[in-house]
Amino acid sequence: MLYNEFQGMQLSRLGFGCMRFANDPATGEIDQDKVNKMFDLAISGGVNYFDTAYPYLSGKSELAMAEALKKYPRDSYYIADKFPGHSLPGPVDNIALFNLSLKKCNTDYFDFYLLHNITEWSVKIYESDEYHIIPDILKMKEEGKIRHLGFSFHGGPDLLEEFLDRYEGVFEFVQIQCNYLDWTLQDAKRKYDIITKHGLGVWVMEPCRGGKLAVLPEADSARLKAFDKEASDASYAFRFLLGLPNIKMILSGMNEVAQVEDNLKTFNNYKALSDEEYKTLADIAEGMKKGVPCTQCRYCCDGCPMELDIPYLLSVYNDYKYAASAVSGMRLDGLEENKLPSACIGCGRCSHACPQGIDVPAALQELAKMYAEGPKWANAAKSRHEAIKKDLNMQ
Repeated sequence: MLYNEFQGMQLSRLGFGCMRFANDPATGEIDQDKVNKMFDLAISGGVNYFDTAYPYLSGKSELAMAEALKKYPRDSYYIADKFPGHSLPGPVDNIALFNLSLKKCNTDYFDFYLLHNITEWSVKIYESDEYHIIPDILKMKEEGKIRHLGFSFHGGPDLLEEFLDRYEGVFEFVQIQCNYLDWTLQDAKRKYDIITKHGLGVWVMEPCRGGKLAVLPEADSARLKAFDKEASDASYAFRFLLGLPNIKMILSGMNEVAQVEDNLKTFNNYKALSDEEYKTLADIAEGMKKGVPCTQCRYCCDGCPMELDIPYLLSVYNDYKYAASAVSGMRLDGLEENKLPSACIGCGRCSHACPQGIDVPAALQELAKMYAEGPKWANAAKSRHEAIKKDLNMQ
């Protein structure tokens, strides 16, 4: 197993993400026997980092993880959990919620703890005086219940830079969505560079883009098989990330024994990508994109009468076009109404200024339609908030 040194600890570079455990077909509940088997296999292969979150699997992930780890000494593995501020459209007792997660994970402390899902929308909750989240979480760290503090991030690079500037010295690591597709599609390269510049470690989620890079279209998979017919598509996604020196942790949401076995093979027999393999991955990524070729030059912004952040909106548009998700909508939920794509008046100045010849008004009109028809995170958060209050009342 490959390891990284992080503040005196030896962390396995492969972490076990606990968001997607398989269900038992007979009961519809988490297949605990399979979870136990996967954990045993991962631990025997050198994995020592396990990542969960309060909302994962409707609150059952923490329990299933704790059950699978209970036979191992507490000092032989690291637990990461997260505070669900993005699911709180109303204040709760933050300390009680934190302690509930400790109880469910059968531990007195978290080795790693994260503010869950900082975006342009949720950052307002995390920084709200009324919600009082960050001061309460820092109190838990002062009391030794959190050993290392970080946050997971799904927003744009500008917000990331601003947030890290405001909290210089507070956080130790940042978890971002990063893979060879999002390296350019979601500007993960710039996020990686920002985190590295601030001297923090980079943690990676979605290394295989929810499985899309683990099972490629037949033609793309054949291009990779030409390099090594025995190597899985997923192994190339991991090898891409392993070549980035400041990535300290790569989380894989494994839900089958075969996935654990394949990942252990990759991390125990690492071989750096060749230049030709790297170029092939970049080419495959470009072929997956379905949006517009915005290079973020920002020429379009200079004459926009509505002062829209057009490159940011186009990056969200590209994300929607590839695979619309709740995260796509979250990136717009935090914007003021006069900065949404619907605020575009269609004057066309942006298109005249665009070196790529992008029909910006048409793209923004389509984005406004996709956003209006899609689910709003704030609405979904209401039901999560009710579930959280119910959990706290049941303690």
